[in-house]
Amino acid sequence: MNNEPIRRMKELITKLNEAAKVYYQGQDEIMSNREYDALYDELAALERETGTVMTNSPTIHVGFETISELPKEPHVSPMLSLDKTKEVSDLTDWLGGQHGLLSMKLDGLSIILTYEQGTLVKALTRGNGEIGEVITNNAKTFINIPHRISYTSQLIIRGEALILYSDFEDLNRQAKDIYEKYKNPRNLCSGSVRQRNNEITAGRRVRFYPYNIVSSGTDLGFTRKEEALLWLQDMGFDIVPYKMADAANLAEQVTAFSKEVAQSDLPSDGLVLTYDDIAYSNTLGRTAKFPRDSLAFKWQDELADTTLREIEWSASRTGLINPVAIFDSVELEGTTVSRASVHNISILRELKLGIGDTISVYKANMIIPQIHENKTQSGNCRIPDTCPVCGSRTTLQNENGSVVLICPNEDCYAKQIKRFSHFVSRNAMNIDGLSEATLEKMVNAGMLHNLPDLFELEQYRQRWIEMEGLGEKSFDNLMQAIEKAKTVPIANLLYALGIKGIGLSIAKLIVKEYPLPLDKMHTLTTDQLAQIDGIGDILAESFVSFFAKEDNRQLAQQLSAILSVIYPQQTESKVLDGLTFVITGSLSRFENRQECKDFIERQGGKVTGSVSAKTNYLINNDVHSQSSKNKKAKSLGVAIINEDEFFNIFSL
Repeated sequence: MNNEPIRRMKELITKLNEAAKVYYQGQDEIMSNREYDALYDELAALERETGTVMTNSPTIHVGFETISELPKEPHVSPMLSLDKTKEVSDLTDWLGGQHGLLSMKLDGLSIILTYEQGTLVKALTRGNGEIGEVITNNAKTFINIPHRISYTSQLIIRGEALILYSDFEDLNRQAKDIYEKYKNPRNLCSGSVRQRNNEITAGRRVRFYPYNIVSSGTDLGFTRKEEALLWLQDMGFDIVPYKMADAANLAEQVTAFSKEVAQSDLPSDGLVLTYDDIAYSNTLGRTAKFPRDSLAFKWQDELADTTLREIEWSASRTGLINPVAIFDSVELEGTTVSRASVHNISILRELKLGIGDTISVYKANMIIPQIHENKTQSGNCRIPDTCPVCGSRTTLQNENGSVVLICPNEDCYAKQIKRFSHFVSRNAMNIDGLSEATLEKMVNAGMLHNLPDLFELEQYRQRWIEMEGLGEKSFDNLMQAIEKAKTVPIANLLYALGIKGIGLSIAKLIVKEYPLPLDKMHTLTTDQLAQIDGIGDILAESFVSFFAKEDNRQLAQQLSAILSVIYPQQTESKVLDGLTFVITGSLSRFENRQECKDFIERQGGKVTGSVSAKTNYLINNDVHSQSSKNKKAKSLGVAIINEDEFFNIFSL
């Protein structure tokens, strides 16, 4: 079986979608338009060749739709649950002399997909096992399943819809309240696949992993389940991780999986052992509840009883105030655990938590600390009526069925700290020595209220020196960094303001077309901005709306009075026009890669993040290294030059 075309398609989809994402978010582009078009054309050609089109392919666009309710439909055959055991010896006895396929038991939502004439036409949830909910429009937004396959007979497959741990954590880091209320990836996935608006589902990064062919045309004559899985992989599906097993090596394979699960990005709550022989499996039938050809193995969660000592209320920059349980330290899965997120008010109330309660805790899937149960259920925990950061009155809100605690104060320090952090970041004002932790100390000490206060910190020298973890040397270094930052390119200053959607590359486009002083930027109109190539109506409106606010116009005036702003030189030589560069490795003549990139762009060149056939030069001071970029450049015939050669070639 040749998976190379499918593998290459998925690689192209990832690259193209990432390029589109950073482009539309106004961040620095990672490839040129020409390179994007070339990769797009390659993807389209592979889709025609293989007959497979993934649902997240940029060559198709899934329409977003809102429906009033999810219709229900019976399954072609019952979706039964599996009998379970927690003993490896039971697995060995059950397998007997047969060969088995041992796979991860993925912790998501069981889904049935139906393809007809090579196209995805139906998706059903498990429901009650007999009747499921139709979620076809939502399934078409899952990011890793084929929208179209080359097999044209009817194909019905069963698998698990899930959200990766990394995606779950990333969604929680984003400023979207709806994500932070979920307890774990499974809860988020369950709510996501059953949305009535599939645009919401599309943003949740749901994936699908098949583990069984329910029904197919007679032309598929598989004798073994592994063959069927590998065939599905050739069709473009990501298949459930598995190992082949027999009675002799089964215990060893279970042990191997126990180590892999702890490191895996896939939510998993156990293993599944099934007979590999399809004909043998079909002779076994089923009980009223379980199929007889498969058996689930559940990890024995390590539980520990402890005492709840405190509920810590953690305010975020989104306004959510999340409860965190603090308890006497216990050892779980080889680590010491003393805290666990409770996620929202609904869960806190459901557990009836109170200070002094005896609670049972565990690490879900051997990774995430969770409260298993509250054995005493005193329910005496008080929900704060003021924000722990700014003291403003809190409010309780219902978000999609869960109650969350909110700080409505737009000037809350928790929100302001993030604004300060962005302002001082490298691609903005580039002020070293101000981590979020340090900024938080300064805000709490009353040293910072507004962004211009950063340039008046000299008066707080003594207070800084007396603060824990700081000192005189760090203060002097900070003063030097601030003084250096007072001379700043206008594009970096615009980016530093944190205007929604205005990344550094978009800011550069604006100031190139309109090199206005910061305190005159409010004169630009949406029509003027929308005419700039690369800026649409949404970004233009975001820019104009920002400067329409009186507070932001005053901020622009204050910063203009403090800073020495550098504007684009319209007459500067463009000796690098039309050339594309990639920068890698350490630099000596430039302070960092960003400085080198800025220099190249001022000369008319373009810098991308990866080597391609469109790259003209790879700048690497170690031209003989065996790095992936060097190897790629050599294979494509791209010139590899060091910094000295760069300056000599172009007489810079």
